[in-house]
Amino acid sequence: MTRTALLIIDCQNDFFPGGKCELEGQFEAAENIQMLLTNARVQDQTIVHIQHHFKEKDAPFTVEGTIGAEIHDMAKPLPHEPIVTKYTSNIFLNNNLKQILDDENVEELVICGSMSKDCIAAAAHATTELGYPITIIYDACATREPGSCDTSSQQEFVQAAIMASLSFICSNIVSTNEYLQRHSPA
Repeated sequence: MTRTALLIIDCQNDFFPGGKCELEGQFEAAENIQMLLTNARVQDQTIVHIQHHFKEKDAPFTVEGTIGAEIHDMAKPLPHEPIVTKYTSNIFLNNNLKQILDDENVEELVICGSMSKDCIAAAAHATTELGYPITIIYDACATREPGSCDTSSQQEFVQAAIMASLSFICSNIVSTNEYLQRHSPA
């Protein structure tokens, strides 16, 4: 049986309503993350919570040491679930994530979290470069509309475009329900 790890990327307070970088659909994505967490815990899968921190105090969001940088209550880790901090979009750079996955004999990754157009896309690329097969749970990911130097587009179109581009490297992009139907205990 293939050992799978659920990676929950940047499900942090600043991305929720009232945060410094509110993402449209973050609450709904977190509800799906909760279902994925429950399923992974029942199956005793490896679960890794990844959080992005900026060290600069004037950063726009998730500043290290602030409430906004903390993992949101909807995805709170259990005491035995590792939390990996990253300071760039690359989830493997300058931290112990690869070692955790190796120690747990993980062969496949399931990815969800925030932001689709940045850290989720970067995570997908980094994991495939390391040879991991991945599944992206698209409705357990949130993003935002492009910034002022991007073209104007609604969040749902940004999300669809990102997932379409990621399908080039990851053919397994599914909804929470599709994933749970295939991977829930009988």
